[in-house]
Amino acid sequence: MKLFFVLALALHLYVTHTAAFNYKEVLQKSLLFYEAQRSGKLPADQRVKWRHDSALNDKGNHGEDLTGGYYDAGDWVKFGFQMSFTATILAWGLIDHKKGYEAAGSLEEGRKALKWATDYFLKAHVSENVMYAQVGSCSLDHDYWGRPEDMTEARPAFMINTTHPGSDMAAETAAALAASYMVFKEVDATYANTLLTHAKQLYNFAYKYRGKYSDAFSDVRGCYNSSGYEDELVWGAAWLYRATGDKTYLTYAEKEYTPIQYYIGFSWDQKAGGADVLLAKITKDSKYLTKMKNYCDQIMNSQQRTPKGLIFISQWGSLSNTAYVMQICLETAALGVNTAKYQAEAKKQINYMLGDTGYSYLVGFGSKYPTHCHHRAASCPDAPAKCDWTQYSTTSPNPQVLTGALVGGPGANDDYTDVRSDYVHNEVDTVYNAGFQGVLATLIELGYSD
Repeated sequence: MKLFFVLALALHLYVTHTAAFNYKEVLQKSLLFYEAQRSGKLPADQRVKWRHDSALNDKGNHGEDLTGGYYDAGDWVKFGFQMSFTATILAWGLIDHKKGYEAAGSLEEGRKALKWATDYFLKAHVSENVMYAQVGSCSLDHDYWGRPEDMTEARPAFMINTTHPGSDMAAETAAALAASYMVFKEVDATYANTLLTHAKQLYNFAYKYRGKYSDAFSDVRGCYNSSGYEDELVWGAAWLYRATGDKTYLTYAEKEYTPIQYYIGFSWDQKAGGADVLLAKITKDSKYLTKMKNYCDQIMNSQQRTPKGLIFISQWGSLSNTAYVMQICLETAALGVNTAKYQAEAKKQINYMLGDTGYSYLVGFGSKYPTHCHHRAASCPDAPAKCDWTQYSTTSPNPQVLTGALVGGPGANDDYTDVRSDYVHNEVDTVYNAGFQGVLATLIELGYSD
């Protein structure tokens, strides 16, 4: 009997502890991180005051205006593929978990974060079969440490077109714009329709002219390589079908599904899991839902975990990888599959990230969090103080707090050291926050936030 009471007390303390995080506050902070990643001319309502206008001369090969959009991570390249995936995920949360954003008082800020990306995509998509895929050189940019406001190096622009196609990037951007159409159609119908027009054009381009964007130009391969484009063709078609109801896109999705039917998982490079749950939702076809159930069960029952409980999928961006899996499993739960189990696991994983182990991996949240994240601007003191590689090497905390940024995260043994040089575990990324933020919006909507 005594053992029973001890166990009951332990369970009570565990539940009390794991319920202590204010997800609404975390969602608000995550949106601040996106403001810190803005490129271009900043708006009057910019809340991250240590950032200023930057990269105002970003141009295409024929002088096109390519200002705006988001810097990718702790560097200053604008990678279109990763940015478009980020936008798709932000839009997904705003569509299906709007109530979560509303409960956090963040619906308008969420829309602004999304529009900062979609405005840029409209600029970058200069004609039906031409889109700028990247601004800034991977190699040149990584030779520089300092503020984006102070950059002087060349910022070349790289495109995809009919002779150098990028089906993965074009289809992902089509997904982003189709999903964003659904976000904005009741807010600004004219803008939403413009997004949908570009989405259709980009998908047609992706479908007709096949190839990987990382084969289209060499510079990107120093930072990102795409494993294939079939999954994006399915994902993009699924979003266009959801946005328009046009069964042509469902036909495309089903036709292109065969090469990816045995693939699973969800990340910037792997859309199969997201496509499965989206197709399950919009078609009610049990084959997609069965696949997701098997995957989520495998992840939760058999996947490697760290000693302290993080579901560990891969070393680079460990927290983000887990968050994306939790996102698609929460969407699966919403379709009636192991609902309580999947929701409880998602909450547990998010709480690990927010400090259940005694350490928060979200900058600016909790009593103990990263103060040396790998991020050039955050490492710099206020201008006009000099900022270069000397600042990179200092052991002092970052002068600027990059509020809301989710760092890469620990290794397989919960190993993590808060040092600026460890870009594997301590860099931040717009992609990292997107799935994490989607899970937060879902949990808030479900009533889990304090």
